[in-house]
Amino acid sequence: MPQVPLSPDAQKILILLAYHGYLTRLSRQLGNETVGENIKKARNKLGLTQDDLVRKSGVKHTTLTKIEGDFVQKPSVQVIAKIAKALGVSIEDLI
Repeated sequence: MPQVPLSPDAQKILILLAYHGYLTRLSRQLGNETVGENIKKARNKLGLTQDDLVRKSGVKHTTLTKIEGDFVQKPSVQVIAKIAKALGVSIEDLI
């Protein structure tokens, strides 16, 4: 298959995605769970879908998806507070 040259922007995106994956794997190796993993775990424990949590919390679906996918590593306190309240857990349980 012939290789297609990538634009500089596409190259930057690929590098950032690779770096993101590296940081996520490193965090897991160190035994640290991310905020996104903690939210997903709490949500699944309650049997909630992402749509359910979006409705209960008032957080945008794209925001929740980015947090659970670890693309947002440090969500705002306001967002975490809304999610924690909807899940019936403390903010500390999620961070």
